[in-house]
Amino acid sequence: MSDFEFPGRHDDDLDGDTLHEECGVFGILGHPEAATLTALGLHALQHRGQEAAGIVSFDGKQFNTEKHMGLVGDHYTNPVTLAKLPGNMAIGHTRYSTTGEVALRNVQPLFAELEVGGIAVAHNGNFTNGLTLRRQLIAGGAICQSTSDTEVVLHLIARSRYTNTTDRFIDAIRQMEGGYSMLGITRTKLIAARDPTGIRPLVMGELDGKPIFASETCALDIIGAKFVRDVENGEIIICEIQPDGSITIEARKSGNAQPERLCLFEYVYFARPDSVVGGRSVYVARKNMGINLAKEHPVEGDVVVPVPDGGTPAALGYAQESGIPFEYGIIRNHYVGRTFIEPTQQIRAFGVKLKHSANRAMIAGKRVILVDDSIVRGTTSLKIVQMIRDAGAKEVHIRVASPMIFYPDFYGIDTPDRDKLLANQYNDVKAMAKYIGADSLEFISIDGLYRAVGGEDRNPARPQFTDHYFTGDYPTRLLDKEGETMGRKVSVLASNG
Repeated sequence: MSDFEFPGRHDDDLDGDTLHEECGVFGILGHPEAATLTALGLHALQHRGQEAAGIVSFDGKQFNTEKHMGLVGDHYTNPVTLAKLPGNMAIGHTRYSTTGEVALRNVQPLFAELEVGGIAVAHNGNFTNGLTLRRQLIAGGAICQSTSDTEVVLHLIARSRYTNTTDRFIDAIRQMEGGYSMLGITRTKLIAARDPTGIRPLVMGELDGKPIFASETCALDIIGAKFVRDVENGEIIICEIQPDGSITIEARKSGNAQPERLCLFEYVYFARPDSVVGGRSVYVARKNMGINLAKEHPVEGDVVVPVPDGGTPAALGYAQESGIPFEYGIIRNHYVGRTFIEPTQQIRAFGVKLKHSANRAMIAGKRVILVDDSIVRGTTSLKIVQMIRDAGAKEVHIRVASPMIFYPDFYGIDTPDRDKLLANQYNDVKAMAKYIGADSLEFISIDGLYRAVGGEDRNPARPQFTDHYFTGDYPTRLLDKEGETMGRKVSVLASNG
């Protein structure tokens, strides 16, 4: 999810030079341990958002809500908290906001009592017309309690002309544009929906015959659930408990499905390596990126070092293809959170050393090939290169397992403004390398990335994936963007691409 009309926090965030995926969702219907399983699922999806988490359950009489700032494990391992979430159905959400205030009122799932009964909703992604719809709703008398675009969906459901909850939900979904996977629960139903282009992932599983939906397969694995299939782009699946206790499952199409274009950054960075996204192993895809990177940009070196943790599979592939030894030349401190310490200027001067330390024994006197998953603003890369040089490296060469990022994202990835992206600040790769302090810098090609993930070069006329951050080819309209009302290619952004 995202928030409206608040400035971003990149400059004050120690992680400001990395990309952040917004959220993860999990839902289950008909299981007596629904809330506990949801908490476990959210724990597996913690990498998709570390800011806050929420769960809503229904116990046959009332909806129960627990929302907390911080990590899933900080709150939902407590039996007292889980006891407040009785019932055999639940949905949960783990959050990282792209912009806006960090406030409990924005934590999902969001719940509302409507004419047709209570409903809770949660989604991963971003609505590119959410602000436009929100302004229209407020102009029509709606009162908004949060700055979340998820609340727009609740208002649309409430105002729908249909009498059935499912039809109202579908009616609301059809009005939303962008990239999203969404879950909702009513008194008897669990409803799942995926955006018409399939930008954000959503999978269906089952445990003891009970339906489950989650952002990634790793959330199924942690509870021993069976993977059933991916939810298709533009698909809405309605699971309902019948009076006799049985569960019916109905799949519908929203009517506006487009050719599927899954977000490439799910493979590059966001999804957990042990997940299967779109039928492809994320780990294998990332290792293939390293293999193709070594083929495209070989360099003489003594050791291949990953920038943890995202660069590790690609570094393994690079080492395998190049024949250069792989070593953990950088050790990551996993116990430093995003809010570890107030990021004052004095503390910020410590730079990446709060999270990364050079393994001097593997670096000193060697030509080091650093492999990273992506470079956004370059500020972290600059500090890592200096750290490696301080540890005694003779040379430092950087190889990046994704192409240069030229364009911001509007589908759920937290990206800086375009003029802050490193690729737009320098004329060529050599100038970027000089800024970072590396002896050389190279990026995988867009075709090399496509081959690593899908086996074929990119077809400009019919791209297989959503790759606008590299190409400027946005797969949907961007109604909320100032001056943008139509077209797939964003002209105001593509001029420098």
